Amino acid sequence: MEQRLTEEKVFKDPVHNYIHVQDPIIWQLINTPEFQRLRRIRQLGTSFLTFHGAEHSRFSHSLGVYEITRKIISQFERSHYSDWPKEEKTVALCAALLHDLGHGPFSHSIEEAFNMNHEDWTCRIITGDTEVGAILRRYAPDFPEKVASVIQKTYEQPIVVNLVTSPLDADRMDYLLRDAYFTGVNYGTIDLDRILRMLRPYHGRIVVKESGMHAVEDYLMSRYQMYWQIYFHPVTRSSEIILRQIFKRAKSLIQQGFQFRFMIDPLPQLFNGDLSVEEYLQLDEALIQTAFMQWRKEDDTVLSELCERFIDRKLYKYVEIEQIDVNMIEEIREAFTVAGLNPEYDLEIDFPTDNPYDVFRPDESTDKQILLLDRQDKLHELSEVSDIVRSISGLHRGKHHLYYPQNKVDAIVHELPSHIRPYFSH
Repeated sequence: MEQRLTEEKVFKDPVHNYIHVQDPIIWQLINTPEFQRLRRIRQLGTSFLTFHGAEHSRFSHSLGVYEITRKIISQFERSHYSDWPKEEKTVALCAALLHDLGHGPFSHSIEEAFNMNHEDWTCRIITGDTEVGAILRRYAPDFPEKVASVIQKTYEQPIVVNLVTSPLDADRMDYLLRDAYFTGVNYGTIDLDRILRMLRPYHGRIVVKESGMHAVEDYLMSRYQMYWQIYFHPVTRSSEIILRQIFKRAKSLIQQGFQFRFMIDPLPQLFNGDLSVEEYLQLDEALIQTAFMQWRKEDDTVLSELCERFIDRKLYKYVEIEQIDVNMIEEIREAFTVAGLNPEYDLEIDFPTDNPYDVFRPDESTDKQILLLDRQDKLHELSEVSDIVRSISGLHRGKHHLYYPQNKVDAIVHELPSHIRPYFSH
């Protein structure tokens, strides 16, 4: 039987106005140390160094995903849709709330640096010996595994997975609105209410009523613009590169037996790749930035300079290059070495499609498609019907960016071969 709080709890939210909590289990999960830790993890990683307002957290985003999921389910229940399994409400709400529980400091950047996956950590936290796990087990002995399987996309009811993970899910809708709000841009201002009204449960998955196509087109165009203007922003990429280089250098020094002046648990375990769940939960951005502040004083000049760059926002300069091949990259690296630079840390070639985010691409797999439901109850993949979506589907865009420390390269640019020098002249 569904339980309700004696008094509804609300969070004032800049995106959704109010976030409503009516279920005791949701309120209990929010108040766990594991969920409260998300207050100390920024939603957009290092983007705050590019967009000064981008200080919002995974905590606020997770609440937003929960709220959108709650609104969708409430709409389904009010409309008495027979295709919505009412008994799945609690598992859907818990999965929506907890879907980002395993994100680490600076989110995707730390995942790339240490070859980690936040969804794996999310599931380990949910099913482990944690307060979150205990609350879920009190609800039902197998409930942690059920919630984890939604996040792993293996849950027996695909319609629940659709709510949390799909091309048109609560996660994407919240981060578009929230990221646009806090970065101060208009690209992500989608018509959320219209989209939610047009969603339908249909034969085990979430589809869109055909009359809602234009709102979904606007959503995908907004998403496309957000990727290129915010998520792929070359200045943000520069800060991510420096962050990954700090991690790479620190890991290398630990493996060499370097004696750090400052080292605190669980950083050695992080660099050695043997973190327990308890240790992982100690990681937040305050701890990482404290380490960076202290590492500016380390005897290793590579590490100290990289940390100073990150803390003081002395980012690498970048130049756009239309085409660059492996031979040219090797030639530049060799020229840097001859001139006394360290190409391992003083040079990075980046192409934005390597980013962990993804733009919309129709796929043969139905869980990666947005399906429209017409008046005859027939389904159509969105790009088959929409010229706008077809025009951006699978579109590759972007240029190579060559990143380097401007002060160092300016000092040696005259020593570079004449055909390489123009890349670094400005």
